[in-house]
Amino acid sequence: MRRREFIAGVGSAAVWPLVARAQQRAMPVIGFLGISSLEKMGDGVLLDFKRGLAETGYVEGQNVTIEYRWAEEQYNRLQGLATELVRRGVAVIAAPGSPAASPTKAATTTIPVVFMIGSDPVKLGLVASLNRPGGNLTGVSYFNEEVAPKRLELLHEFVPSAKSIAL
Repeated sequence: MRRREFIAGVGSAAVWPLVARAQQRAMPVIGFLGISSLEKMGDGVLLDFKRGLAETGYVEGQNVTIEYRWAEEQYNRLQGLATELVRRGVAVIAAPGSPAASPTKAATTTIPVVFMIGSDPVKLGLVASLNRPGGNLTGVSYFNEEVAPKRLELLHEFVPSAKSIAL
């Protein structure tokens, strides 16, 4: 009887690390689909993105992994890069910029997609409505198209003698 107990004890000791490792929760993976490059987005949108994650308790490498895909301003690559992220099985995809949001929507109907765009997401066909976006896409819209005329109007009020304005 002691022999069986010994073998059972050795067997369970050998298996215990595997059981413990299996019980650890896997780190969530976030997909980030950048329209340009790390060099161009690193100090702007990407830095803000990481700061926002940190404010909610997620720190890259500690409790979340971020998979980056960079289009290097070659928009025809975005569809393939979005598909890569979907195949990777990320938990959510961040798609900052209008060019990245549409291909990401086409790549998945199940993985949540968060976008940041400067135009109307309803007109772009990303969401059904602003109040109830539906589907798996949500995000922030700056409505630059709608506010640009107002900005020019304000600029004209501040500098009425300006004859030409460049943007």
